[in-house]
Amino acid sequence: MALNIAEVDFLRNENAQLHHTEEYAHSSLIVRRGQAFSIKLTLSRELKDNESVTLQFGVGTKPSQANESLVRTEVKSAPDSNRWKAVISKKSGNECFVSVKSPADAIVGRYCLSVITQDNKCFTPKNDAFYVLFNPWCADDTVFMPDETERWEYVLNDTGYIYVGSEKSISGRPWNFGQFEEHVLDACMYLLDKKNLKASVRKDPVIVSRAMSAMVNSNDDAGVLTGNWSGRYPSGTSPLSWTGSAAILQKYYNTRKPVNFGQCWVFSGVLTTVMRCLGIPARSVTNFASAHDTEENLKVDIYLNERGAQLNDWTSDSVWNFHVWNDVWMRRPDLPSGFDGWQAVDATPQEQSQGIFQCGPSPLKAIKTGQVHIPNDSKFIFAEVNADRIYWLVKNEHGREKVVQVKEEKSCIGKCISTKAVGRNMREDITCQYKFEEGSPEERKAMATACSYLKSEACFTDATPPPIMPSRAIKVEILGDKTLLPGNPIAVNIAVNNSSTKAQTVNVIANCQLITYTGNIVATLASITQSIEVGSQQATAVPLNIAADVYMKTVISVEDELQIRIHAISETVGTEEKFSETTTILFEYPPIKAEMPETAKFKEDFTCSFTFKNTLKIPLENCKLHVEGLGLFKLTTFDQGDLEPGKIFKSKIICAPTKTGEKKIVAKLNSKQAKGMSVEKIITIS
Repeated sequence: MALNIAEVDFLRNENAQLHHTEEYAHSSLIVRRGQAFSIKLTLSRELKDNESVTLQFGVGTKPSQANESLVRTEVKSAPDSNRWKAVISKKSGNECFVSVKSPADAIVGRYCLSVITQDNKCFTPKNDAFYVLFNPWCADDTVFMPDETERWEYVLNDTGYIYVGSEKSISGRPWNFGQFEEHVLDACMYLLDKKNLKASVRKDPVIVSRAMSAMVNSNDDAGVLTGNWSGRYPSGTSPLSWTGSAAILQKYYNTRKPVNFGQCWVFSGVLTTVMRCLGIPARSVTNFASAHDTEENLKVDIYLNERGAQLNDWTSDSVWNFHVWNDVWMRRPDLPSGFDGWQAVDATPQEQSQGIFQCGPSPLKAIKTGQVHIPNDSKFIFAEVNADRIYWLVKNEHGREKVVQVKEEKSCIGKCISTKAVGRNMREDITCQYKFEEGSPEERKAMATACSYLKSEACFTDATPPPIMPSRAIKVEILGDKTLLPGNPIAVNIAVNNSSTKAQTVNVIANCQLITYTGNIVATLASITQSIEVGSQQATAVPLNIAADVYMKTVISVEDELQIRIHAISETVGTEEKFSETTTILFEYPPIKAEMPETAKFKEDFTCSFTFKNTLKIPLENCKLHVEGLGLFKLTTFDQGDLEPGKIFKSKIICAPTKTGEKKIVAKLNSKQAKGMSVEKIITIS
């Protein structure tokens, strides 16, 4: 009797446990390359020792044996020399269990399986698809990560934090990465297909991570997210409203159209999700005081007019209060030795690289040591964490503009580089992974190395620290609170300190502007130009007070979370001495309260409630509460309308746990007056 294949069982549950893929909300088998998995063949009769069965695996639209996108491997009784191995592990009557092992550099993608008998009969199961991912547990895979706790954090953890604010006021924004949620894996596979990566390079995490940095933004390939920094989002979702990546990737996969809108932390959150979903260890990284050096001279020039207002149209350089990108973990066999480990990638569309908006992967070792010739985009990322900032005063003298240097800051860029700590819900400072200590011999050497590759006289330096300049007699400080409740007046003092032994006449210039986190000026609120006498060894304060309604009308008109920036400049009369100082004030908001039990049972409903009291002096208009709980409920929005001062709203949601383990609920509240308020709550499902 001829041998026929009756059924193929992918043994999904058993394999998923061994391959750390049991959390994927997917009906197909998902395995990691370089690691054996089992399938069960049900035959029309018992397989004889002299009979052969061949497994055929195909990936892509036109699979070919030439590039290993089509693989045929005969089922044997013992391992052979083939890269793909299929070995009989057990026979029981007409059932045959086969252990299949892919090579550690197998193509990553969606495979289809067929079984071919000795007389060339081909059987294709009804659900013939299975997925092969990168494998950080496999020592032979280039994404191998040896530490188990790090693998859990950077591959399996589906929640985390993205850090925002300023270097002096850092806050963790909860983010649901959601790499195991429904349709997310298929969205990632669609991105690989849409990028038209050749099958032979889909095995390489260097090329895949670079390609995904391009596909997460929509600029060139109609990728996932449309960037928008305008502050107005009538045709989409405000970047501040997203609580995680899954809803974005699901919408993109269902519509095949870019999703509106994202800013840097959203691009980073989505790229973390895509990388972890594909099996590449990844983390979101925030660089505070992040330079955008368009001239590749490691200097960011800031121009101020005679009223102290920043002139953004004088330069394309800028310093963002924070910028969020990603690190991905891999070996770099394509580079000289020493560049394995974390690599920086960035999906935010800032500058084109090789003609499209993509960035990285660039080894952190190359960035730290100034080896900016190492691909990819190491020059750009090095400048983001190392550039100097120079302030210039633009004066009008006799009808002509005169530009005078006011201040040069050599250690103000690339501060408090942050990511979520491994296994803990707290921030880890990883600045030392990106740069040496400011002013150290190693740091000066790294800067000299970078400049030697940049070949720019403007950034010429040597390995010795710069000489100590004589201290200025007059210095200014901006004194006041670093946070502000919306609706309260701005009240700061410009303190002018005279350390010399004689009185000085000082011209004080101060300017207050509303800006976005990228430094873009939204409105100028007030300016001061005043001449004062400062006694020997004395200090004099110049008050800067701004009523709430002056800035609130602009805050209401923009959907972004704004910040207040104050520039102050001193000019000592009768000398060439000048000094400047800058500070940023962030808005502070009332808390959201989340209430739910600490534990719950699998598939047993429970209630989570959210309470918010408006403790501000002003009403909050058009309040919208966005809540999401992975494994509990999908992204839900509550429209709470307007909330007067002192009033409270309370929202409830029924949670139906579909997964066990520690789960997190994230809530985010936006209104016209207060934006980006968030809270999280953790529950254990058993």
